[in-house]
Order: sequence, then structure tokens, then C-alpha cells
Amino acid sequence: MKVLLINGSQNANGCTYTALIEVEKKLNEQEIETEIIQVGNKDIRGCIGCRKCRTIGKCIFDDLVNEVAPKFEQADGIVIGSPVYFASANGTLVSFVDRLFYSVAADKSMKVGAAVVSARRGGCSATFDELNKYFTISGMPIASSQYWNSVHGFTPDDVRKDEEGLQTMRTLGKNMAFLIKSISLGKEKFGLPEKETWIATHFIR
Repeated sequence: MKVLLINGSQNANGCTYTALIEVEKKLNEQEIETEIIQVGNKDIRGCIGCRKCRTIGKCIFDDLVNEVAPKFEQADGIVIGSPVYFASANGTLVSFVDRLFYSVAADKSMKVGAAVVSARRGGCSATFDELNKYFTISGMPIASSQYWNSVHGFTPDDVRKDEEGLQTMRTLGKNMAFLIKSISLGKEKFGLPEKETWIATHFIR
């Protein structure tokens, strides 16, 4: 079993990383393999809606998105971590996740998703909601914790002093591992839920 942890901060070892590491420790303790992928400091453009990925099987922009896509297909879960800049997720991260989720046509149902947010002070809940929408549109269960998944601090040392935030991260890691294992057992015994043919409603005359 494997979980990808996406670091959407421009700082590879900053506050968001400090939070992700706390989640990763608990996943590893539960024998869940992990990989942290640095995204926030990369040059990643946004999706242009060309839909070429539907015919060539990958994004037309050949960058980190196409490197991560096969890992995402094989993973049992994904944690998307972002700093808060202007009351929302890092724009580079959003470009990455938009294209990753859109270009990966493989079934994402029952992969477990979680969002982790870091801020000096405000904007955590808005960013948390923004990131969770990627999971809910993809049929992915969301791992929760004892509070909204956020830490506070201006530096990694500040985050290490946020005892409640770190406990929230540890609890998230344990809950995510439990959910992944439970879904795996459920697949073996019951299989995945039956899917209907997708219906698109267009109010166009």
C-alpha cells in the first residue's frame, strides 16, 4: 500500500513539509509506503482544457504532472499539502493538481484523499475546502482528523511548537492508514460499488 504526499510549498523543507512529515511518520508506522513529491517550486503551467489527454493518454505539457500520473494511478491514497498565500492554495500547486486529476483517466474511486494546510495565521479553512473538492469530484473518500487538517506558523520551528496542529497531523496519518486498510479489505470481500453510466445534465437550448 502506498500514499503520495504532495508538497505544494515553494520551500522544500518549510512549514507544509513539517506537517506532511508528521503524517508520513504515522503512515509508515502502519506499514504504508510513502513518497513526498515537491511541487511548489516547479515551473508548472495550468490546464488549457485542450482534452488531448483523452486521446494521447497523458497531458500535452510533458512535465512533473506526467511523471507523477502513473504513481497516482497505482497509489492507494494521496495527501495534498499547501501553504496559504492569499487565502487559497498555492497557484503552482493548483495548476499541478488540476492537470493531474484531469489527465489521469484511470478510476480514482476509493483512493483515499486528504488535504493538509499551513498558514501563518488565516485562510486555512478556505484552502482546506478548496483542496477537498478534488477528492469529492473523483469518488475518493476523505480521511479526516480530530480538527481541520491545518498547522500554524511562520517557520518550521513555529510549526513544531503548534502541538495541537502536530497532533492533528498524527491523527490524520493514523486515520488514513486505517481507512486505506479497511477499503482494501472491503474490496476483497465485497468489491467496489457498482457504477452507473455517467449522466451529464446540460441546460442548453
